Amino acid sequence: MVQTIGNPASWGARQVRGAGHALAEMTRSLGSDPAADLPEVNRITLDDIRTALRLGARDAARFRSDVAALLLIYPVLGLALAYVAFQQSLIHLIFPLAAGFALIGPVAAILFYELSRQSETDQPVTWPAALGHLRRTAIAPVIVLGLYLFAIFLVWMAAAYGIYQATLGPIQPETHLAFLQAVLTTPAGWTMIVIGFGVGFVFAALVLVTAAFSFPMLIDRAPGLPVAVATSLRVARQNPLTVAAWGLTVAILLALGSLPFFLGLILVLPWLGHATWHLYRLAVPPAG
Repeated sequence: MVQTIGNPASWGARQVRGAGHALAEMTRSLGSDPAADLPEVNRITLDDIRTALRLGARDAARFRSDVAALLLIYPVLGLALAYVAFQQSLIHLIFPLAAGFALIGPVAAILFYELSRQSETDQPVTWPAALGHLRRTAIAPVIVLGLYLFAIFLVWMAAAYGIYQATLGPIQPETHLAFLQAVLTTPAGWTMIVIGFGVGFVFAALVLVTAAFSFPMLIDRAPGLPVAVATSLRVARQNPLTVAAWGLTVAILLALGSLPFFLGLILVLPWLGHATWHLYRLAVPPAG
């Protein structure tokens, strides 16, 4: 039956109650059941990374996830990088911006996790079903964790700008070529590279241990944000070398995918997204 507004006062009260219920549900999904135990965490090895990459490539080809990357992710990244590239005053931010994409990569791959999760069930594997599941079970904690990653990204960009100002800033190269020459041929440029990589490593490690397995778990079980983050930390603590190797693998593939003109990311991002799900599944077995 079509529902009309009727009495404006009663209609407004119903909308307020509905909004209150929705807000309460979102708040509940952010928390965790105090009586809930942390899930079991398995040991994972370098062989598991290879297995995850193989299964990720299979899923990316099966679901044509490159199309989603082309339509949803690449335009945003490309426009941001193109804007920076054509602003001479911002040329020093091109590399930090490209590298910083790895910091928000876990949330950018959220749909790829869900498609791989669906393939383990009897559910139809479709994009609408994936979006529906995310909206019903994990949207609030995913948004909060995504905002956390975006905040880290902003701090990284601010740190990169500060490092540039403290090293090459006084030189102020006027062209892309002059900037590249200053970076590679001056002591200040090499100082910027060394400090930048060191600081970037800290940010990347923070995201890796707190978020790499949190997002897949939020989709898998909807355990609440604290349990998801705690589980991701436990996986990293019990498998430090494997998790570090996974982080290095992601960094290398993202770097290769950035060439030329970031076109390779159309294939690399879905591959890594699906592979991350499978590595999570090897580290955290299904509930029950």
